[in-house]
Amino acid sequence: MDIFTFLVENREILKPIYGLLIGLICFIIVLRVDKIFRLSLHQGIRYFRNAFVFYGIAFLVRYILGALINFGYLSGDYFNLVTLVFKYFLIMAGFFLLQSLIWKRVEGPNIDCRSSLVNPRIFIFYIMSFVIIFLDYFWKTHYFIFLSQIIIFTMASGVSLINYYNGKKEHGFLKFYFLAMILSLMAWILNAVAALFEWNQMIILIVSGINVITFLLFLYGVVYTTRLR
Repeated sequence: MDIFTFLVENREILKPIYGLLIGLICFIIVLRVDKIFRLSLHQGIRYFRNAFVFYGIAFLVRYILGALINFGYLSGDYFNLVTLVFKYFLIMAGFFLLQSLIWKRVEGPNIDCRSSLVNPRIFIFYIMSFVIIFLDYFWKTHYFIFLSQIIIFTMASGVSLINYYNGKKEHGFLKFYFLAMILSLMAWILNAVAALFEWNQMIILIVSGINVITFLLFLYGVVYTTRLR
C-alpha cells in the first residue's frame, strides 16, 4: 500500500488530527503574537493575531465537529451549518491577514481603534464574508470563497513582497510572511482546481500538506521574531 492510498483510506480518521494540529499551531501563534502586541501596541500585529484566532476556530469547527458528524456522534443536519461557519471564519481570517499588511494605508498611522474586532472598517469585512458565503450557499458552489481568497492572497503576496524589499530590521520575519502568503495563494488555487475535477483526492492531499507547511512557516516566523525580543 502506498502512502497516497493509506491517506485516502484513512482520511476520516486523519481529519480531526489535521484540525487539531492547525488549531494548536494557531493557539501558539496567538499567544506569542499577543505578547508582542501588548509590548508594542502595533495595530498590524493586532490584526495578524486576530487572523489566527479566526483560523483556529475555523479549522477546529470544520474538522472536529465534522468528525463528530462523520462518526455519528452529532446529527448530519448540522453539516451545512458547520460548513458555513468554517467558510465564514476562514474568509474573515484572510481579510485580517490582508488588513495586517495594509492597515496604515486604510486607517492611517495615528488611528485610535479601541477594538480590532468591532470597528467600522472591520464591519465591512464581516458583511463581505457574509455575502460570499451566502452566494456560495445560494448557488450550491464553493467558487465565491475560492475567488475571494485568491484575490486576497494575490494582493497580500504583492504587499508582502514590497514590504520585504522596503523593510529593514524586520527582514527576517517579512521573508517568512511573504513565503507563507505565496503558499496560501497556491493552496487556494489548487483548491479551486480540485473542485473543477470533482474534488480530486490527490490535489486535496497536496493542499492539506501545503496548509500544514504554511502554518508551520508562520509559527516559525513568529517564534523567530519573539525569540529576538
